[in-house]
Amino acid sequence: MLSSDTLTPLVMPTRRTWQRLPRITLALGLALLLTAASALLWASTRTTIVNLGNERHLNASGLLQQWAEGAVIVMIRHAERCDSAPGPCLDDATGITVAGSQAASRVGEGLQHLGLAGADLLSSPKLRTRQTAHFIVGDTVTSEDWLEGCNAHFTEQALAHKRSGHNLVLITHDGCVDHFQRSLSVAPGQRDSAYASALFVSVDGNGKARILGRMNEPDWQRVLATRQR
Repeated sequence: MLSSDTLTPLVMPTRRTWQRLPRITLALGLALLLTAASALLWASTRTTIVNLGNERHLNASGLLQQWAEGAVIVMIRHAERCDSAPGPCLDDATGITVAGSQAASRVGEGLQHLGLAGADLLSSPKLRTRQTAHFIVGDTVTSEDWLEGCNAHFTEQALAHKRSGHNLVLITHDGCVDHFQRSLSVAPGQRDSAYASALFVSVDGNGKARILGRMNEPDWQRVLATRQR
């Protein structure tokens, strides 16, 4: 039998302890509410990339009207790289694959449907971007170094090259498109650009940019077929 000396005395909560419990609970509740509010505020400042391959999203984006007004910049990542794909190369190993050239041609058909009259077209000087540009427009496109640099000034350089009333088509790299999206507060998980994907951005009269959405290469044919019915 245990003696009374070996028993641990039961400590009853004092009145002061009972008074402190609601305060702790309240503090925890307020902390959770502040955390949730901060998360919602952060989310509300992020730019969401809309999938323009969805007909409803395309119509709601305003892209067609903005394009008709010459108020759009479209940034197109080069087509599939030869040095990182199993398919046959178009020719040079630093360029794109045969499949990439076909994908670029399909993107070009989509842009031609939107209308390229009066548009300014520029390409990075890298072979893979120049080849992509050639298959998109069927001709040689002027190359500029800043479309290869992909540095923190890419957004301001892109906006500086946008002429009023003229759409601007830029064939560039994933890193450049990423910099542009960063500057417009796109969340990291939405900044990935597939080969030959096109990011559409509207630019208002004050030079303020707004992302309209992204069109991935496989979606062009389906969207065009739907709109031509």
